[in-house]
Amino acid sequence: MPRITIKGGVWRNTEDEILKAAVMKYGKNQWSRIASLLHRKSAKQCKARWFEWLDPSIKKTEWSREEDEKLLHMAKLMPTQWRTIAPVVGRTAAQCLERYEFLLDQAQKNENEEESGGLGDDPRKLKPGEIDPNPETKPARPDPIDMDEDELEMLSEARARLANTQGKKAKRKAREKQLEEARRLAALQKRRELRAAGIEQMKKRKKKRGVDYNAEIPFEKKPAPGFYDTAEETYQPLKPDFKKLRQQNLDGELRDDVEGVS
Repeated sequence: MPRITIKGGVWRNTEDEILKAAVMKYGKNQWSRIASLLHRKSAKQCKARWFEWLDPSIKKTEWSREEDEKLLHMAKLMPTQWRTIAPVVGRTAAQCLERYEFLLDQAQKNENEEESGGLGDDPRKLKPGEIDPNPETKPARPDPIDMDEDELEMLSEARARLANTQGKKAKRKAREKQLEEARRLAALQKRRELRAAGIEQMKKRKKKRGVDYNAEIPFEKKPAPGFYDTAEETYQPLKPDFKKLRQQNLDGELRDDVEGVS
């Protein structure tokens, strides 16, 4: 029975490095292809990991007092709108939410204990056995000394795929170019052998298909060479015959006239 792998969980350092290399090669729009390199992660998780932690533009330094004041002010103006607040503060939405909850917990702790000392440990740390709901926003787990077979296989497969700089189309084009060159050399060798044997091979003319509008005028009729007598082209108009315009000629034979004759 094949082993069922549930995608998700804590990110490892190996997975982070593979994700960075894959984004450098495939860009930020092909997350399904990037996720195919990571057996334990989905495309949505890879995208969240990049935009929440691995993106070089993300600020990971300690929060300053000005940033805390700006965060509290924006949270009061736009509560729960962390995606809108994040660009103003200069942090990610997950960082803003986590910092806001941390400040609320510290304020609540100070009120309950009536202490004004420094900040203590984070009271929202995970308990033993508890699963982190947002592992994409946390640092990666260090690589163990002895990596398991699945991780080694994933690493070697990713290294082989990312080292391949030519895609399928480029390989096919190169293969077709080699075949065309081999075909041309074979035909050249054949013509040389026939010429050495005294056999001249007539070149086949390519049949024209359709009209070449760049080389010729379509449907052109060239005039006959020499002088041309135009005397026969003189037209003698006939005298107009107005009798045909009479009413009886236009109407034809009437029925009464035909019956009277019969």
